Amino acid sequence: MTVELGILISIASILIAALGVLIAYLTYQSRRSTTTKNDTKESAELKAGVDYIRKGVDDIRIDLRSNEKQMNALSERVARVDESTKQAHKRIDAISPD
Repeated sequence: MTVELGILISIASILIAALGVLIAYLTYQSRRSTTTKNDTKESAELKAGVDYIRKGVDDIRIDLRSNEKQMNALSERVARVDESTKQAHKRIDAISPD
């Protein structure tokens, strides 16, 4: 009977070890799935953030172009006003007695 008891203990030990391996494998698969989901979520959030930044940069570029156009128009107006002022000073100098 002792041999049979030893065999039963051996079989039970093998079954427990197999159960432990199975539990470890299932835990690994579960964690891998969770990690994949988390990585996917983080990747999506990062992509959304980059898209938001890209849109902001595009808006800044549009505003910058608009400001450059306004500055060019203002520069032209200042140049015309400067020429007009020079002409006015010449006329005033010609009229005023020294």
